[in-house]
Amino acid sequence: MSDDVLSVIPTDPHWQPERAAGERAAALVTEPAPGHPDGVDAETDVDWYDTLTVVDCGQNLRRIGCPHCGSEIDRAWYEDLVEDHPEGFSALTFPVPCCATATSLNTLDYDWPCGFARFEIAVRNPERDWFTDEELTAVADVLGHPVRQTRAHI
Repeated sequence: MSDDVLSVIPTDPHWQPERAAGERAAALVTEPAPGHPDGVDAETDVDWYDTLTVVDCGQNLRRIGCPHCGSEIDRAWYEDLVEDHPEGFSALTFPVPCCATATSLNTLDYDWPCGFARFEIAVRNPERDWFTDEELTAVADVLGHPVRQTRAHI
C-alpha cells in the first residue's frame, strides 16, 4: 500500500523551534487532517533532527532544475547524494553537475517541492492535498518562524 505524507518544515533548514511551540504547531497541523476517507487514519509525527534531513516528495518528483544555469539536473546525481548521506547532512552546499556552481541543495528547483530540515511535522495519509496559505501562516505564527510544505507519495 502506498502512502502520502504532507509535511511542514521551516524555510531555514537549520532552524528548530522550542519543544512546546513544535507541539502546539503539530496540533494545528493535525486539526485539518483527520484522516483519509477510505478509513486509513492520519498519523502525525513531529521530529527534531540532529542533522539536516531530506524532506522530499518521493514518487512525486518530476524534475530538478539548476537555479544558476537553468539546466535539468540528473535525478540519479541527487539520489546518489542523498543515499551517500543516510544520517543526514552537515552542510547542503555542493557543486551541481551541470555548471559546477556551488549550490545549496535546498535551493534547487524541484518540480514538486522538496526541502531539508532539522524540524518536521509530517501527516501521513491526510484527507487533503495541501495546507492553505492561511493555515501555513498560523503554523508559522505558533512556531515563530516561516514555514513551507512538501507532499510525498511513497
